[in-house]
Amino acid sequence: MTDVEHEESGSRTATRADRPLAPGTHMDALDGVRGLAIVLVLFVHFVGDDKPRGLVEHFVTRLSSYGAWGVDLFFVLSGFLITGILYDSKNKARYFRTFYVRRTLRIFPLYYGVLALLFLVTPLVSAAYHPGLAESERHQAWLWSYATNLYLSLAGSWRALPYVSHFWSLAVEEHFYLVWPLIVLCASRKMLLRICVAGAAFALALRCALAFHGASPVTLVAFTPCRIDALLTGAFLAVAARSIELGELAKRVRPWLLPCAAGIAITTAWHAKIGLVSYLVLPLRGTLVALTFGALLIVSLTAPKESFVGSFFQSSTMRFFGKYSYGLYVFQGLVAMYFQRHGVEAALTERSGSHAMAMALQAFAGAGLSCALAIGSYELYEKHFLRLKRRFAPATREIAEPVIQPSAHLSDA
Repeated sequence: MTDVEHEESGSRTATRADRPLAPGTHMDALDGVRGLAIVLVLFVHFVGDDKPRGLVEHFVTRLSSYGAWGVDLFFVLSGFLITGILYDSKNKARYFRTFYVRRTLRIFPLYYGVLALLFLVTPLVSAAYHPGLAESERHQAWLWSYATNLYLSLAGSWRALPYVSHFWSLAVEEHFYLVWPLIVLCASRKMLLRICVAGAAFALALRCALAFHGASPVTLVAFTPCRIDALLTGAFLAVAARSIELGELAKRVRPWLLPCAAGIAITTAWHAKIGLVSYLVLPLRGTLVALTFGALLIVSLTAPKESFVGSFFQSSTMRFFGKYSYGLYVFQGLVAMYFQRHGVEAALTERSGSHAMAMALQAFAGAGLSCALAIGSYELYEKHFLRLKRRFAPATREIAEPVIQPSAHLSDA
């Protein structure tokens, strides 16, 4: 999943809870939020996709499968950061040029570099080429054009593009990047907030309608219009955080955390045990997940560093995962599929004599290898492109006065 670089959030000033977010403010806790998102994704691919043996393993894999919500957290975070960047720069020169050049230099080198490696280089090395890649190679045009999610939605299967099906979320974000800058530029603050609310409601209604008419679960997850509620939740909070004091915003969203989390638990249990009207229950759960993560995001910004929330999101471990989250997201799907296709779990079970031990070893090995690839890619490859941002699209460094006065409130919308 793509991440917004530190320099795009401006200087490393501490976030103040007694004022709206100003342009150029860097939010350290969001590195940890990004880290949590990728850790959740690692759980689903390296534990949740395992075939359990016994009750305990079934519980562990089932719980880990909810790591798929890490993508929802990525969407909320992306909506928050991207909207903030756009909103802060809408009155500046080269608005579109700066945004798209910086996004291109961050996203394209790794994304297209991996595609070139998979479909142009790997076929030349017979020992490294796997039949699963041949299936994706036949449909690679969808990948090169950032339409992975559209192909999966039409195919109705996550297995339609082996090794690269997880690129669907990158496609969703890219579609957001193409449309959202124009909307932010043209809309007033009040209108932008209303668009966020209306767009999120539309996404929920669309998922319900498609589910009612028998659409594939893959379509409900991967089709771009079905996922904009998470992106727009983050976008709404970004605009709100520039309208009122951050501490006040946190006070307003904090009471929603437990009810939304309870709603997630109830809808999950309902679907698992009862299953009636799932065409309403599961789409609703998706929106509740987005709202929960949105509230958590804002709370993380104002949490004291010595508190549990503050220490967790500002810890070096979570910020480490956050720093390399984009590469981790790209590589972990490839590593997980490689392990599955080559029977790594079965081989480890045979050698260790314990399936549970094999699951743990595979998880650590997969996460470790993914980290090594992500670090190597960032330090040896991606950083060279990131340096070009200063030449072709330098970020605005000065801390400008908030466009919206601190006395503005969400109720004004």
